[in-house]
Amino acid sequence: MSTAYTGEKVRMSFWQIWNMCFGFFGIQFGWSLQMGNMSAIYEFLGASPDAIPGLWLAAPMTGLIIQPIVGYLSDRTWHPKLGRRRPFFLIGAILSSALLFAMPNSPTVWMAAGVLWILDSSINITMEPFRAFVADNLNEKQRSFGFAMQSMFIGLASFIAGYLPQLLANWFDVSRDKINGSIPQNILMSFYIGGAVFFVSVLYTIITSKEYPPSNPSKTNDTTTPQLGLFQEIVDSIKHMPIQMKRLALVNFITWPGLFLMWFYYSTGVATQIFHGDPTTNSEVFTLGLEHANTTSAILNLVTFGFSFTLPFWVSRIGKKYTHTLCLLVGGMGLVSVYFVDQPNLLYLSMGLVGIAWASILSMPYSMLSGYIPEHKMGMYMGIFNFFIVLPEIIASLFFGKIMSSYLNNDRLMAVLIGGCLLITAGLVCALIIKEEQTHDA
Repeated sequence: MSTAYTGEKVRMSFWQIWNMCFGFFGIQFGWSLQMGNMSAIYEFLGASPDAIPGLWLAAPMTGLIIQPIVGYLSDRTWHPKLGRRRPFFLIGAILSSALLFAMPNSPTVWMAAGVLWILDSSINITMEPFRAFVADNLNEKQRSFGFAMQSMFIGLASFIAGYLPQLLANWFDVSRDKINGSIPQNILMSFYIGGAVFFVSVLYTIITSKEYPPSNPSKTNDTTTPQLGLFQEIVDSIKHMPIQMKRLALVNFITWPGLFLMWFYYSTGVATQIFHGDPTTNSEVFTLGLEHANTTSAILNLVTFGFSFTLPFWVSRIGKKYTHTLCLLVGGMGLVSVYFVDQPNLLYLSMGLVGIAWASILSMPYSMLSGYIPEHKMGMYMGIFNFFIVLPEIIASLFFGKIMSSYLNNDRLMAVLIGGCLLITAGLVCALIIKEEQTHDA
């Protein structure tokens, strides 16, 4: 890729795609530690269950603001050594790694919420260009495999990160006791390890991968249309979204609240309602329940890792739309079943089903979308597409706490059941409204 990009993308080898996607292993390692432990960290620091959604508000707010801006800037960036997307990988990795070290040392709930806000901003700087990075470098026939490779790394990283606190406690005798009355030591050490893994993984992709340069590195790829300011460009792009993007946006808008409810309440719901622990009066049992929940979530991600390898096969047989539809239906049934489980080990089966959906959610929408986006706006539109992930999380964060306290009696597992119903609904909507080309990419 040393010559200027002429419009024809060469077929990449398995290992080139591996190197290009490996940074997502570190990104997801950090995300998984956050998703699996932040609700517990908040409760360890004294937060009540109905306050949890509001405390998670940092994640979607930062995504809503940061992702389209980073997409806009990365579309217009060219560094002679680091290229278009990789400068953002490096900056975000340095900041995210430092903040993963800081997070578990937060002394109060509001300090943890503030660190989460900055951490999510930093992770978004790294993560948002990664979707565009795959679409930039792969031709249409290889994009499904590229996004599936990202899903594979996400599943593997999530599996290891979810199991890490229990691994440290059981194999390395790291204490489950609270440090200075706040965070258990095994969770603290997990975040430290996550910070190191995040930086090293992203740095590996930066060093081993190349990018297609624009024909004129001093200019944006789009030389035929007037250049607008950042805000005007985002607004104009939203107004002129491809119809396929609008359809996929609706599917995502229904899908992701179901996932957020799982992340908000699954771990603490298992710890309190199945293990009957309490973060303040019976913290050791609560921690054991949390570890079991995180281990079953790790199985979810192990299934994601394995199933991601099969996605190109299913796409070649039934197409992207019906692959995504079936995966959402299976995952929704898995989440619904959590509410009816009375034996902790049955959660492995429930969350394994969710892992099938997670593999598809991480890849199929982007694969279905990328062929409809102008190349010179790939980063921008990938950022805008994520609006329809973060907007429903903002709504859930602002309003679901009231629903929990007023209508669900703080029943955490009922919230998870509602999440499953949303995934099933999203699958049905996908089958009804998504259009697909007659030929499918294997």
